[in-house]
Amino acid sequence: MNNKISREDINSVVWKACDTFRGVIDPNQYKDYILTMLFLKYVSDVHKSKKAEYLTRYDGDEERAMRAMRHERFIVPENSTFDYLFEHRNESNIGELIDIALADLEIANRTKLNSEDGAGIFRNISFNSSNLGEENEKNNRLRQLLIDFSDERLQFDESHLDDNDVIGDAYMFLIEHFASDAGKKAGEFFTPKEVSTLLAKLTKSKPGARICDPACGSGSLLIKAGREVGNGDFALYGQELNGSTWALAMMNMLLHGFDSATIRWGDTLRNPKLKDGDALMKFDTVVANPPFSLDKWGADEAENDRYKRFWRGIPPKSKGDWAFISHMIEVAYEGQGKVGVVVPHGVLFRGASEGRIRRQTIDENLVEAVIGLPANLFFGTGIPAAILIFNKGKKTENVLFIDASREFENGKNQNRLRECDINHIVSTYEQFVAGELKSGVVEEKYAYVATPEEIAENDYNLNIPRYVDTFEEEAEIDIVALEAELNTLEKELAKVHSQMEGYLKELGF
Repeated sequence: MNNKISREDINSVVWKACDTFRGVIDPNQYKDYILTMLFLKYVSDVHKSKKAEYLTRYDGDEERAMRAMRHERFIVPENSTFDYLFEHRNESNIGELIDIALADLEIANRTKLNSEDGAGIFRNISFNSSNLGEENEKNNRLRQLLIDFSDERLQFDESHLDDNDVIGDAYMFLIEHFASDAGKKAGEFFTPKEVSTLLAKLTKSKPGARICDPACGSGSLLIKAGREVGNGDFALYGQELNGSTWALAMMNMLLHGFDSATIRWGDTLRNPKLKDGDALMKFDTVVANPPFSLDKWGADEAENDRYKRFWRGIPPKSKGDWAFISHMIEVAYEGQGKVGVVVPHGVLFRGASEGRIRRQTIDENLVEAVIGLPANLFFGTGIPAAILIFNKGKKTENVLFIDASREFENGKNQNRLRECDINHIVSTYEQFVAGELKSGVVEEKYAYVATPEEIAENDYNLNIPRYVDTFEEEAEIDIVALEAELNTLEKELAKVHSQMEGYLKELGF
């Protein structure tokens, strides 16, 4: 195939395939079927293309070609190829055949498609599930799904082996659109791309960095953070609790060409799995958009945490925000590690144990910036959020506060940060880090640099309005002009009444 496939081609085919499931199951479920089939189609097509290339190179020698294929990125058993499934699309057990194909693909690629405990990435999805309807309905849907994905516009070949951005970015684009349809559940697997971009720029990693997201969802934020390095010299690590979402993250990494990314499946707070021996692995950059105020996060077990992550204090049982933050700070390299985390505003001012933990991080001079975001940016919640930046290599004792809550583009269902809004935040932050901003007002109603003494005077409360004056004076009312306008309106009203009376008399009323 000479023409390279575009993201628009992929999206067009996939949206058509989505019609097969709409009205049967909700988007939060059918996204897994669609994205898994897209992954299988890509892997299968690339495998077929490479095999054809080797057969040409070795003059049709099947044995030599197959020997060479063992060294490719993916090993694809014959019954796991898309072509095999398409040929058998009319079988009465097509759902079972697809499940077997995925299981065999996992077995053939254990190091890439399995977790460290042997769980495969397709473990939480079944194309033979009764969720897809009764037997005949299910078979019809799966047959149509295979027909949709056989579209000639969706043919991947060797020209894409060095162009992972096409399929990878299409995959992330589709995840985002599934998130927009999934309502409250969307926040469990996707961070809006503009927020991911902002957080990645604020925590920009240097070449050679280890980058981690301990609540990585489908991996979009982690990928953005890696790309911000500017070259391929970085290592990505993540952990995700939800099995289906972990599988999306794994496929996302592979489709972007990040085969060496380490994504673990499990509960970061109760059972962190990114470790060096018996100790927690350390990272240059730690970013996350963890679940807001997570209930039942594991407070009862935190006191005896074997890694001593909660020595600053144990957050409330019903609010796990500072639990995630504590973990992130502990796994950042001493003297240089940077942490960027999205939080609800309550994290900035709530008292009790959260207040004590917050004060300790301030006393340690870890808090570098507090950035308020606009409302209604996130899927599933309209509340405004903030970004906290912690820096273990901080160069000043001051803290930057930014109120970016009024700079955004209105959307019908969801607001979004524009490129200019992101640049405004990032440039202000970079000036602060470079030592160019002194204490006091940096930009009226937007940015303020606070000293440790000011923060202490505010009882270690980081609520942004305490530092950035956001008060808007109401316009002065011109009483004389207002009275004159009222007089004019009264005269006009009297004139209208007089005309109405005339009309009514003419009509005999």
